[in-house]
Amino acid sequence: MKKCSNPSHPHCTLWVVPGEVACASGHAQTAPAPSSYDLLRGVRGARADSAAALGGAGAPARDAAAKGHAHLHISGFDPRAAGGRQTLKMELRGMPNGCAPQITMQLQSDLIPHGAARQQFVRTTRGDWRPVFVEFSSRDKEHGQYQIEVEVRSQAEGKAAQKWVCTFVILVPRLDATLTEIHQIFLSTHKNVRVMADDASIARVSTQAGASFDLDVTARNAGIAQVDLSAPQGKIDMGFTTIAWDEELIEIDVPGASRAHPHPSRAACLVNAAPEAGAQRQVRLFALEECVLGRFELVDPEADILLSHFGADGQDTNGLTRRLSGRHAVIRRGNNGFEIEDISRYGILLDGVWPGKHKPTPLRLGMRIELSASIKGITVLSVTAIMPHGVILHRIDLGAPAECFYLLAPDKHPGYPLPNFIAASNAAALPLMFHHDGGFWHLDQLTGKETALDPGASLDKLTRVAKHSRFAATPYPESWIIRNDGGNGHSTLAPAQPSMLTA
Repeated sequence: MKKCSNPSHPHCTLWVVPGEVACASGHAQTAPAPSSYDLLRGVRGARADSAAALGGAGAPARDAAAKGHAHLHISGFDPRAAGGRQTLKMELRGMPNGCAPQITMQLQSDLIPHGAARQQFVRTTRGDWRPVFVEFSSRDKEHGQYQIEVEVRSQAEGKAAQKWVCTFVILVPRLDATLTEIHQIFLSTHKNVRVMADDASIARVSTQAGASFDLDVTARNAGIAQVDLSAPQGKIDMGFTTIAWDEELIEIDVPGASRAHPHPSRAACLVNAAPEAGAQRQVRLFALEECVLGRFELVDPEADILLSHFGADGQDTNGLTRRLSGRHAVIRRGNNGFEIEDISRYGILLDGVWPGKHKPTPLRLGMRIELSASIKGITVLSVTAIMPHGVILHRIDLGAPAECFYLLAPDKHPGYPLPNFIAASNAAALPLMFHHDGGFWHLDQLTGKETALDPGASLDKLTRVAKHSRFAATPYPESWIIRNDGGNGHSTLAPAQPSMLTA
């Protein structure tokens, strides 16, 4: 507290609480002049802000985080394990608050299996990020320095995409290298190297008196850290449990801001004319909440998946095909996974048994679906893959070389780590597809690379089955399909292009 500071009432002796605009007598108070302590605090704050802006060593990690400087904290690397298995613990620090709750990290390096790996950071309820672990092996790798390139991407809903990058170096020493050589070389190739002891472990550094090492030895959680600089001449012993350092993430511009798909679509087709496929196959893609299976019609069909009978002479759009209902069955995603429901006049058989009309039945791997129940062999399908974001159906009748079907949940990414979906042999070689950002994507399960599918996309470098394929913007590019748009007088056409299909 202080006395009244009104210059017009110098004899007022009333005490005033700091922050009050007037004393008890109503005398207005003037703003106090800054004290020397306030000036010193301001100078210190300005210095801290400058250090953080320049990224200097004097700016603590928490200050950098407060100023929005993103860092990737890397720990757990042990260069002594030359030719063995390694695990890196990677933590995000100082990320902006506007990031998506899940952030994707792509790593590329010759050390990582298949040359690339993808991980996903998840925000915890405390606001920080759950760490991820990256495993690799230096077995049969030539000793030397290996770069690991990191790309961190955030795609929050309704916001522009953000991307950060950094590159760091991992040392793979010779198998016969001494600990002294390993540590000296490691220090020369990294910054902010720390020797740490966590969780009741021991960190010990012993070296000659007078030797110069830039070490930060830390012991936490009942760990023990010891530094001995009085060892006898010629003797140097070093021991450490882990090495950790920070890499600053540099934000870069993302072309296009948002990851809008170049060709939004809910139904499309991969036309595969590869000789190794045996015959041309249409891989038909659908991304619908409910996918209706029904009779093939060229004009105003009622179904999404248009089925027809295949005989010895090929497709027969009349004859037995007329014994399929326009809306024969529907496949949807239920509470317990994907399920099928009979909505037809003629019925369906699931593994030889009629489930009953309007009774949803869960799909299972290998399930045999026959349309219809009254006449067998019109159309027979098999569930050849069950994934978290969709199912794959193959024809197992005479139409098997002609088409198969992807039924995908709309705008659903399969997530990371990549799913090991349950698939039969005839679906295992097919590419992994998903629907996101309004369109279809191919996902390379080895590298995690995502390729947007559109008519101009090059598919030669995808999987073996997709090689020599092209993307069609309609699920039935080989036929003219006229669909009325809800009775509004509009129609859409899928043109037949036989010259392209038989190329």
